Amino acid sequence: MQKETLFHLKSPYRDDLRIQGYRFGKGEKAACIVGALRGNEVQQLYVCSQIVKTLTELERRGHIVRDKEILVIPSVNSASLNIGSRFWALDKTDINRMFPGYSLGETTQRIAAGLFENIKGYSYGIQFPSFYMQGDFIPHVRMMDTGYQNPSLANLFGLPYVVIRSPKPYDTTTLNYNWQIWETSAFSVYTSATDRIDEASAKQAVASVMRFLSRMGIIKYHGHSGYIASVIYEKDLMPVKTKEAGIFRRLKHEGDDVRFGEIVAEIIDPYEGYVKMQIISPTDGVIFFAHNEPLVMENTVVFKIIKKMYN
Repeated sequence: MQKETLFHLKSPYRDDLRIQGYRFGKGEKAACIVGALRGNEVQQLYVCSQIVKTLTELERRGHIVRDKEILVIPSVNSASLNIGSRFWALDKTDINRMFPGYSLGETTQRIAAGLFENIKGYSYGIQFPSFYMQGDFIPHVRMMDTGYQNPSLANLFGLPYVVIRSPKPYDTTTLNYNWQIWETSAFSVYTSATDRIDEASAKQAVASVMRFLSRMGIIKYHGHSGYIASVIYEKDLMPVKTKEAGIFRRLKHEGDDVRFGEIVAEIIDPYEGYVKMQIISPTDGVIFFAHNEPLVMENTVVFKIIKKMYN
């Protein structure tokens, strides 16, 4: 393993920002793995730390394939991690909306440019992002529908689902999208948590990355074969919204089967304690996403459901 500083940004107030990279093997730029781009992505940071730990042991045993290089970047935004801020602390901008970056632009544009200069050109790019809505997901691989995506490769992670997302205009400045445009096969791997550590889904994420790297001939690794993934399109996920605000009592969780008409959550009046609203499943299916905050506002998406198809 070779540890190096990929990008250095001086700070007038606190310690300088340094993006640290861990290189394993030498030769062809085979795979790049990026963790926390945002300051609340503790789970994503943790997963990458476990990948570094696993690859260090595999390299010690000579299990990195000859002439293959893997680059792991556990954190891009350590300054925001230090203070628990999701976005860049000074102006609240999002680094994952700044790619491919601009070296003479605003701070987060320069950070994105410095990072992208180091990570473009790899055959495969794996990112551990977090979603803009607060909640829990079934672990899955997500890809942008850019015309360059390859769902067959995404299946090799062995996670339960591969989700294809049609990009909106603001998606064109994300890391996943720009990796694909610059001819890297890019995959976003989502675990069940963001600002807390979920050990079970973290282990599943590490195993999925090792499984993919092994199947692509980059490492020698023997593990569980994983799932045969179902490919779904994000636009086909059925959203379930609240009609009331209050305390959110969740009765169903991500991965649970639900039936049409089943009660999946309740909204409790925060002062008087009565049930203001019962949230009913509009379809038979599997809960893909579930809101996990104790409070909820009116008209919030609290579940997304994979509809079951019957022949």
